[in-house]
Amino acid sequence: MATYQILFWQEIPSLVEARDSDGVEKVQLSDKFQALIDEAAMRRDFAGTDAYIEEWNKGPKAEKDGSAAAVVQEIADEIEARFAEIRDEALAKSD
Repeated sequence: MATYQILFWQEIPSLVEARDSDGVEKVQLSDKFQALIDEAAMRRDFAGTDAYIEEWNKGPKAEKDGSAAAVVQEIADEIEARFAEIRDEALAKSD
């Protein structure tokens, strides 16, 4: 059993972290997520401000069967597969 959390900038995911008895595993999402965060920040007038940094937060902890390494990769893959949906929602919110 592993416990995982997702790091977000506002509602846009950036990193997945999982922990089990063997330690912590992290997976940074692909560069397209950071590009989306940057674009949303500019559209929302957060670029280059302290407010930008304040918008980073971790989601709630959740548990999932499997090792931290397996869970972190599974969750990251699920998020990557939803990129178009996440992008569309983020950009719609930015208009």
